[in-house]
Amino acid sequence: MSSDLRTTKRKTEAFNDQKAGTSGLRKNTKVFQKENYVENFTQSFFTVLKEEIDKSVGENGKVALVLGGDGRYFSKECISKILKLTAANPQIGRIYVAQNGIMSTPAVSCCIRKYKTQAGIILTASHNPGGPDADFGIKFNSSNGGPAVQKFTDQVYTASTQITEYALVENFECDISKIGEQVFKIDGDREFVVQVIDSVQDYLDLMKSIFDFPALKTYMQSGVKVTIDALSGVMGPYVKRILCEELGVPESEAKNCTSLPDFGGLHPDPNLTYAKTLVDLMKKGEHDFGAAFDGDGDRNMILGKNSFFITPCDSVAVLAANLKAIPYFREHGIKGFARSMPTSGALDRVAKAQGLNCYETPTGWKFFGNLMDDNRLSICGEESFGTGSDHIREKDGLWAVLAWFSVLESKKTNN
Repeated sequence: MSSDLRTTKRKTEAFNDQKAGTSGLRKNTKVFQKENYVENFTQSFFTVLKEEIDKSVGENGKVALVLGGDGRYFSKECISKILKLTAANPQIGRIYVAQNGIMSTPAVSCCIRKYKTQAGIILTASHNPGGPDADFGIKFNSSNGGPAVQKFTDQVYTASTQITEYALVENFECDISKIGEQVFKIDGDREFVVQVIDSVQDYLDLMKSIFDFPALKTYMQSGVKVTIDALSGVMGPYVKRILCEELGVPESEAKNCTSLPDFGGLHPDPNLTYAKTLVDLMKKGEHDFGAAFDGDGDRNMILGKNSFFITPCDSVAVLAANLKAIPYFREHGIKGFARSMPTSGALDRVAKAQGLNCYETPTGWKFFGNLMDDNRLSICGEESFGTGSDHIREKDGLWAVLAWFSVLESKKTNN
């Protein structure tokens, strides 16, 4: 580790294509590999974030960030670039980085909320393929753990069209393979802390506060046969730790659970087309329950015996109708439901039967987050295989699986 860590500035020219969509900036990997491309976009984020920091904690205040991603190709290089830029920003005193950079999108939201950080940076292109000729992405999340609102991302885009230089610590190096704090002195006396975290454990702790793990483990030991396909995405470590080690799902039923930069050549989108291996396995009738996740872990597909397909629209409706099977909702109550506009009206019928509101939103999880922050929403879903609740501010694939286990366990126990 260098003892002479100094901030320097580098001249750059603006790009005209850094306008983020509903879930960040996604493009071909080769675009992000252009000289200064990552640096320009990240510095533009810091420029806008500084304005937000000045409003909330003052010019001399210190805040923290979370950094992680789905481990796709170019992630390691991008993390290195972002850390060099972060170290040069005097208002960021600490950054929580996932061990080896591997962190699901739901876990990022969990950690933003747990560690009370100002924002988060997620390196993902969600369910898009990964690799040198495939896709990469950078997404910003806000202090509530949800995707940054459009006003913020629009301001980042404006800043990206005006940028002429950025600051970095060129010789900054950090080992993100070891959990723990690493303290650096920048420009002689300014302290900057990189805290490498076990995001799987952080996420597991949250799940244990929501679900009855002893009951779920007993259910798993009752003869039910489960198989899970992570499609070689970020969810592998979460499946192994939570479903296998904690609940007893056999490791032989944890398919494609090694996170690979190119997702093993798979298209990490959990649907009947791209999760065909799982569909074919379930057709044999040997398993009672099957599930698949996308590249960054926020989407899910649920299958029953003989490949009985639970549509995303029906999945959120079934869970909503049975929320009292989950301790979290028995304790906190059920506030209301919401669905994206293209999602079927099944959830509306559940809400009407329970005397609750069901809100219809545009596409984009940030709209659900607004309702959650206003205490109007407990569970929500969208037609594109996303389901979640107010425990975080992102859709959450593994939460959906655990919720289904809870419903099935409750039905079996009460019959």
